Amino acid sequence: MIDPVLFNDWHPVAASATLASGTLQPVRLLEHDLLVWRSDDGAVHAWDERCPHRGAQLSLGTIQQDRLVCAYHGWQFDASGQCTLQPAHPHDTPPATARAMQYLAQEAYGLVWVCLGKPARALLPFPEHADPRLRKVLCGPYRVNTSGPRIIENFLDMAHFPFIHTGILGAPSHTEVPDYTVAAYDDGLGEAGMQGVIATHCFAYQPRSNLLASEGSMVEYTYRVVRPLSAILTKLPLQQDGFDEAISLHVQPLDEEQSQAWIVLAMTNDASTDEEMRAFQDTIFGQDLAILESQRPKRVPLHPGMEVPQRADRLSAAYRRLLLQLGMTYGVM
Repeated sequence: MIDPVLFNDWHPVAASATLASGTLQPVRLLEHDLLVWRSDDGAVHAWDERCPHRGAQLSLGTIQQDRLVCAYHGWQFDASGQCTLQPAHPHDTPPATARAMQYLAQEAYGLVWVCLGKPARALLPFPEHADPRLRKVLCGPYRVNTSGPRIIENFLDMAHFPFIHTGILGAPSHTEVPDYTVAAYDDGLGEAGMQGVIATHCFAYQPRSNLLASEGSMVEYTYRVVRPLSAILTKLPLQQDGFDEAISLHVQPLDEEQSQAWIVLAMTNDASTDEEMRAFQDTIFGQDLAILESQRPKRVPLHPGMEVPQRADRLSAAYRRLLLQLGMTYGVM
């Protein structure tokens, strides 16, 4: 049974840059096999993977003159999903039922986003991405053998820095997590948005908080949970120049216990290449991967008593309460 909270929300499925005109890209979302492609007018389309004729994978086909051509019997579909030609009967007009199933799709933040149902809220806001002073770098996707909420919780957790990211984001000599503030967060979209969670005054000692860091320092973070499977971290700038660097995490739920994670950076780091910034994030996520895939159960327990928390988990506890309030049932217990 599909969770309506996620079924009626937007999820990343592909990088916009990889979706050139004329290419067919199979993707998976919430146990649905989909096809995303771009028509000649630049629009992005998300369809069910199966041809309505005999169920063949449409991604095995080709794009010819802005028509998607099924590999099995050559049926041609226009951008609306309607079959316009059945080569076995070239003089017939295909029936209206000869149509590929379509889903809503849009592009933002360097990603293609798909909603399988009727969107209950607008696409998440990420204002830092619009700041022209910040470089935008897309990292991932990272395939993870666990549920989406486990990945979000790990992103929100500072207590693991000294142990999993030793020498980069943490040090064994600095394990204490100072108390921080957790509150409800209004994403500013009104009825089209969602009230999430925000944590402020989050301090952590980091030996190497970015590629350019030469010595350790205390770093102040703010965490925003803006959607059930999206969170944004901002770093307090070293100089009060009116903007924050941001790292956003967006989880693509493949099924309840399989996910892909996408990271979008909006940073001021001008002394390194995009490839170096991606490699840095690859290293950090790679260190998290074994732990994430080792956690049992794979689905996040939402009810007290199933796990033993510590005070540093206040943000995670607020995240779990948010999922309960939303009525989410997918990827959780």
